[in-house]
Amino acid sequence: VQLQASGGGLVQAGDSLTLSCVASGRTAGFAGMGWFRQAPGEDRKFVAAIAWSGTSKYYEDSVRSRFTISKDIAKNTMFLQMNNLKPEDTAVYYCAANLGAGSSWYRGLYACWGEGTLVTVSS
Repeated sequence: VQLQASGGGLVQAGDSLTLSCVASGRTAGFAGMGWFRQAPGEDRKFVAAIAWSGTSKYYEDSVRSRFTISKDIAKNTMFLQMNNLKPEDTAVYYCAANLGAGSSWYRGLYACWGEGTLVTVSS
């Protein structure tokens, strides 16, 4: 399985951005996908996750009211709509897939990872 994230860029505070993550290969075993982010000098942290079947979603508290995670199963694609971006959202964003954890926040349960896409929010 390969995951390819895209959509990052340089935006101003208050702007919106949508990230995409396309999965290729054997995706039939996916239980969920998620977004994580890593700011300079920090650990990779959970942002949002979505179950591959059903409607379960989970968000980190600081993004819950601003970000929306969604999926298009037919296209093996996950999205992250980010509104009202803040400078503290600046990070490399990674998409990941798990094989049995649904919309889990726990990084260790994600077996497949894509390359990151950089989001920079200027003040």
